[in-house]
Amino acid sequence: MATRSSITLSRLDVERIEALLEAPALRDSPVASRLRAEFDRAEIVEPADMPHDVVSMNSSADCIDETSGKRYTLTLVYPKDADADAGRVSVLAPVGSALLGLRAGQGIDWPGEGGKTHRLKVTAIHYQPEAAGDLHR
Repeated sequence: MATRSSITLSRLDVERIEALLEAPALRDSPVASRLRAEFDRAEIVEPADMPHDVVSMNSSADCIDETSGKRYTLTLVYPKDADADAGRVSVLAPVGSALLGLRAGQGIDWPGEGGKTHRLKVTAIHYQPEAAGDLHR
């Protein structure tokens, strides 16, 4: 796997995701461990200081799977709002946790089906709540 680049997260997103991870079903799960590891390596900023080119919760971004060449428009959401057919990916899914905190132009390896590794790169961000002033999402 490639070296993991630095990420930036909104304090508000971190607080909301940490609260979600405290549910008994998730507390000791691999996804909780993966997200907490992301929090540990992240620069956490106030929502007003969030760079506009970073994927935060409820952001909509264009991505390319550099392994297959497929292009996607994905929106990173909380589990209750997930809908794969509509491109709304849960932060608890491997690709969702991989997207969180990436800047446009950054990529990350993430595990796919059958143990195959994919390289996902963010090519553009269409909507970011912090940039739009939508902090109560």
